[in-house]
Amino acid sequence: MSELGEYLSSEVVVDYADGLISRREALRRLGLLGVGAAVAAPLLAACDAQRDTATPPQAAPTPAVTGPAGPSPAPTEPITFPGPNGQLQGRWAAAATPKGSVLVIHENKGLTDHIASIAGRLAAAGWSALAIDLLSAEGGTAKFTDPAQATAALNAAPPARFIADMKAGIDELLRRNPGHTVGAMGFCFGGGMVWSLLAAGEPRLAAAVPFYGPFPANASLSGSPAAAVLGVYAQLDDRVNATRDAAREALSKAGLTFEIVTYPDVNHAFFNDTGARYNAPAAAQAWTKLTDWFTQHLT
Repeated sequence: MSELGEYLSSEVVVDYADGLISRREALRRLGLLGVGAAVAAPLLAACDAQRDTATPPQAAPTPAVTGPAGPSPAPTEPITFPGPNGQLQGRWAAAATPKGSVLVIHENKGLTDHIASIAGRLAAAGWSALAIDLLSAEGGTAKFTDPAQATAALNAAPPARFIADMKAGIDELLRRNPGHTVGAMGFCFGGGMVWSLLAAGEPRLAAAVPFYGPFPANASLSGSPAAAVLGVYAQLDDRVNATRDAAREALSKAGLTFEIVTYPDVNHAFFNDTGARYNAPAAAQAWTKLTDWFTQHLT
């Protein structure tokens, strides 16, 4: 199984362990990722055993803030633009007076309305943004009525295609906002894609913000010398945090400007206001940190 496939499969297992999906749904999703029942059943049984012996969690306090982080989003519009192997799709949000521009990379469910809203929030804050659809070659995220099928399609795609498509997204940002600096940010799968883009070498990136994205094994970031990187992590996200030290080491070795921030008492996907793990106070703090970072490095 590929590195991406292992990550996506582990995400299903963790969702099951946390009680977010049923056993039947976990088996279905793992099957779509190519994990057979003979392998999947013991993985889920181990979760059951761990759950049976674990101390019951205490209820977390209700966050005082409940809405999405950041300003009300500016309008976004669906666009197509040239890619290396045909037209790519995305959602574009134009800032009134752009300070710079940002490529936004989605989670493993594809380009959802939530991700499009982040592009709109960035535009409202002063950065024009393009939320790219990395399922464009499959006809776009909207072609998938089942989010698990969208995840499986991402798993089946060659990773090199994602790099080429993201670079085409940067081309489009520079075409629409000539003369402005360019950044990239992504979440979960998209956070991993930001790391992969940096590892592939992208000297045009002035800033990058991967949110709880897995760092590629043995990656070097020396090919992206201009990127100031803000790595965002969640304290309870053991799975992704296992790659955090490797990311820090690679950033230091490449001599990049960087900061690693780990938000306490929150879990993977804490920024997604449509998900079960959303934590509004931490998301608000992360939004402020993000925009401060872009103000410093993307203007």
